[in-house]
Amino acid sequence: MKQKLIYILLILLGLVGVYITLSLTFPDYMKHYPILLLLLIIDYYVWGLIKKKVFTYKKWAKVTTVLIYWLPFTMLLGSVITTAYIPSSDWNIWISKLLFGTIISFFIAKALMAIMLLFSDLLRFLKWMWGMISPKRRMAVDGQKISRSKFLEDLALVTGGLIVGTMFTGMFKWVHDFKVTELSLKLPKLTKLFDGYRIVQISDFHLGTWSSKAPVIDVVEQINNLNPDLIVFTGDLVNYKTDEAYRFQDILQTLKAKDGIYAILGNHDYGDYINWPDKNEKKKNLEALLNFYHQINWKLLRNENAIIRREDEELALIGVENWSVNKRFPKYGNIIKASKGIGKSTPKILLSHDPSHWDAEVSKKHHDILLTLAGHTHGFQFGVEVPGIRWSPAQYLYKQWAGLYQNEDQNQYLYVNRGLGSIGYPGRVGILPEITVIELQTV
Repeated sequence: MKQKLIYILLILLGLVGVYITLSLTFPDYMKHYPILLLLLIIDYYVWGLIKKKVFTYKKWAKVTTVLIYWLPFTMLLGSVITTAYIPSSDWNIWISKLLFGTIISFFIAKALMAIMLLFSDLLRFLKWMWGMISPKRRMAVDGQKISRSKFLEDLALVTGGLIVGTMFTGMFKWVHDFKVTELSLKLPKLTKLFDGYRIVQISDFHLGTWSSKAPVIDVVEQINNLNPDLIVFTGDLVNYKTDEAYRFQDILQTLKAKDGIYAILGNHDYGDYINWPDKNEKKKNLEALLNFYHQINWKLLRNENAIIRREDEELALIGVENWSVNKRFPKYGNIIKASKGIGKSTPKILLSHDPSHWDAEVSKKHHDILLTLAGHTHGFQFGVEVPGIRWSPAQYLYKQWAGLYQNEDQNQYLYVNRGLGSIGYPGRVGILPEITVIELQTV
């Protein structure tokens, strides 16, 4: 009993510490404090099952079980407090990956276990209620304790174990299991000299999450082996700040395409997820990113266009700054400004980081844009994509979340790339990192 009180006291002190830290240093983040409390409730709820299943008289086994079970929540508390003094963007990449990956993996598993146990307890409650209102069953209810279904308890344990194992596999194996998607698109207005033109789209590198150079070297080699006419990158080169990209400069410089490499900015590239000392520091960070693109010889389009020529025939590439329906993300993109100087008969391809731009503006107001290439969603880095089944939590946030979409009325296409990197959960489950090859064809 004394040991239990000590654990409870430590947790309460941790929660108070987090509350004080957030309120003093990051008052804007106080809205997330209820989430922390919810995770604690889930942890405590599932702990009731765990301690029953692993009951033992050996003290060392009890202590080990307690430490392992409560480690993710302790890590979460510690990371929140530490972040207040040392930004997570300055942490060692391996430590960040292991820390946040472990926290996310265990809490997803525990949340699913909690849902199963809640269902079991709900059935138990309904059974008790029925017994209380039924005279014939009241004596039986009063005389015995209604237990949880052993099947549901065992199922919750098995599910939790499988989820944790799957999430860790996603962190250390599938996260760099690059998938090459190839498709052909027939575009009106496309001239004969561009028939068979090969565009490779990549997106969402999030270089701050890559713990080594090897997978970046691998993905660059794979892209170069595809022998593309054009490479386009649709935003989010970094997680938080430009410094994350420097160690990959020599690798990214080796990326090659006949007509060059073009890029746009994503929401993470503006440095909006760091508390900068002042506006000048944030401005310097963005200027450093623009210079980095120049150093690696990628042409950055900021509400601009580039004309690709084949003899006397043209293909227009339009690149806009981030534009999102979601108010959390920047809305700097301007298609009209970016399209200046393009002839009316020239076929147009748009690069826009956030796919919500397509439904909100492109398909309604800019019918001359034949193809839009976007990223941003990562397909949520989690889902199922098998013949007959296509599901991801991303679909509840974005109407177009991964793959090819068509506005048949205007004969326009949108392709949402699943991204190469990761953010938040440092892994992939079911939604693999993607290199897209689009071959253009005349109608």
